[in-house]
Amino acid sequence: MQKTPFCLRVGHVLSYSMSDSNTTDFTNPSTFILLGIPGLEAAHVWLSIPFCTMYVTAILGNFTILFIVKREPSLRAPMYYFLCMLAITDLVLSTSMLPKMLSIFWFNSREIDFSACLTQMYFIRCFSVVESGILVAMAFDRYVAICNPLRHSTTLANPMVAKIGLTVVLRGGMLVMPYTLLTRQWPYCKSNIIPDTHCTHIAVVKLACADTHISSYYGLFVLFCVKGLDMVLIAVSYIQVLRAIFSLPTRDAHLKTFGTCSSHICSILAFYIPGLFSSLTYRFGQNVPLHFHVLIGNVSLLVPPTLNPIIYGVRTKQIRDRLLRLFTHKDI
Repeated sequence: MQKTPFCLRVGHVLSYSMSDSNTTDFTNPSTFILLGIPGLEAAHVWLSIPFCTMYVTAILGNFTILFIVKREPSLRAPMYYFLCMLAITDLVLSTSMLPKMLSIFWFNSREIDFSACLTQMYFIRCFSVVESGILVAMAFDRYVAICNPLRHSTTLANPMVAKIGLTVVLRGGMLVMPYTLLTRQWPYCKSNIIPDTHCTHIAVVKLACADTHISSYYGLFVLFCVKGLDMVLIAVSYIQVLRAIFSLPTRDAHLKTFGTCSSHICSILAFYIPGLFSSLTYRFGQNVPLHFHVLIGNVSLLVPPTLNPIIYGVRTKQIRDRLLRLFTHKDI
């Protein structure tokens, strides 16, 4: 059986002894050891500052979005319902990984229970797929609002919005479940060391001493056939939106109508570009240092939860006005 070079490559950066890190043969590990960012252990405290700032921004920003939409009756519309779904997804996604990461950076708390590791992996994967689906739903909302404005209120009535939200969540949960089931069944050998700040699917599977090609193939299926399909659906929606915008009579009408889509477009770019860059770097950047892979992977997951509330807070007039009203206590 071919030994996993991945395990051997990262073993030298762990400060634990061979006996402490449980590196003897085993088939059912009780815990994994998260290294944090291999090679940058001395800088963990300093690296925690930007990551903690991003987490605090994500928590405060997304809770503010939820609070404003709940308090403002004029925001009871499909666009803002989908925005609330996006905010909840971002809260779950960031909370699934940041607390453990910060405990590694601040307290050197590297151990994670095997079941907790699989649970963390499931939530991160699941809500990444959910977020992609919500962005598709928001693109559909923009398509209906601009291309068929008279039918917008009937097409996206509250029951339909609820059904779309439920479908997106179920799709994410069902598609990601095989990751966890497959990962749980593999036998593990030689190492329980994960060179990352959280339990990534690729890193955990590489520790298995079995043929795990099915996991790799399924991961590619989800990447290309789910997120790839979502990107195609978003592109088709915006092609129709742009056609409708350019059919308007004046340049001011073009800009005003397109402005209603600008926040959503920024969220799409913030979600897909870092994620695509991280995936391509991990799969094809064999000569890229390991710590760079880990940093890019973490940043790609944290950028959307951090930026989305800022994007919508700055670029959406209704939310911006409500925020000003909260801080000035004046009617605008």
